[in-house]
Amino acid sequence: MGLIFKIVMLFLFCGFLHSQQDSLTTNEYITTFPNKISTRISLVNTSNSFIINDVANNAKYELKPNVREYLGFSVLFRSIEIDYGFSPKFFNANKDNDNSRLFNLNIRTFLGQWMQTIDLYNQKGFYFSSNNQRVNLSGVKTFKIGGSTSYIFNKNFSFRAIGFQNEWQTKSAGSFVPSIYYYYTKYHLTLEDIDEKASSFDIAVGPSYYYNFCLTKNFLFSLGAHAGVGLNHSSNLGEGDFTSILYDFSGRAVVGYNSDTFFAGINSNIILLEHKIDASTVQDDTIPFLEFYIGYRFNAPKKWIKLADDFNKKYGL
Repeated sequence: MGLIFKIVMLFLFCGFLHSQQDSLTTNEYITTFPNKISTRISLVNTSNSFIINDVANNAKYELKPNVREYLGFSVLFRSIEIDYGFSPKFFNANKDNDNSRLFNLNIRTFLGQWMQTIDLYNQKGFYFSSNNQRVNLSGVKTFKIGGSTSYIFNKNFSFRAIGFQNEWQTKSAGSFVPSIYYYYTKYHLTLEDIDEKASSFDIAVGPSYYYNFCLTKNFLFSLGAHAGVGLNHSSNLGEGDFTSILYDFSGRAVVGYNSDTFFAGINSNIILLEHKIDASTVQDDTIPFLEFYIGYRFNAPKKWIKLADDFNKKYGL
């Protein structure tokens, strides 16, 4: 955490040393900032939770992590975004959760109209609830890695303006965005004499649609949703190995403010993966995400700009 914080602070300090010459370019629909580095600090509430529905016995069980809030730091330049988060103990949602942790890392890149995301969730310390009863399980760990590959059909629609804001939507537009999602999840339970491991792999494909509403020159409201279908393969979650149909859904709502150098907003998103782990048991794998953020843009070093321009020219991007 200390190293990442120092890097972000260094970027902000260097930004004040650079001249404030306007480096943005515009067209009718999108304002871009090709020669700017965007830095952002955010307060995030997120987790990877699991709900088990035992249809045969009409029972419902929830497994939710103790730690759900963290501070996030982001750095964006051209097509690359890197996010890092950590969970301070002094947050109300994280208090009294000794031996619990949440580590979250997100990477997003844009290559032309293609968008690639990579998500990582490493969690320790859950509580198990059923029939209004709650039990703390400090020995439960989960590790999830995966992401999505998407294609943005409408060149006049800016996905980068939704929360990430190294672009800005200057005229309302929407786009069809087909996506393929894939996640690998590993579970580890240690409790007294119990030491059990399980895993799950998800892959699904489906359509998405997003629309950016330009309320004023500086304010944006965005809505979007994705629905898909695919396959899940689980090992040792239910009755040994089990393969079933996977249904996935995601939704996003964003409110953003933007100026040449300063930006801020609220970014909300949810991902739901539903599948069976045996013939009569359904598992819902959910990742809710709520973020409040502020950010600042400054001029990128000339060497970075030249390197990016040379790369784009070489590969025709």
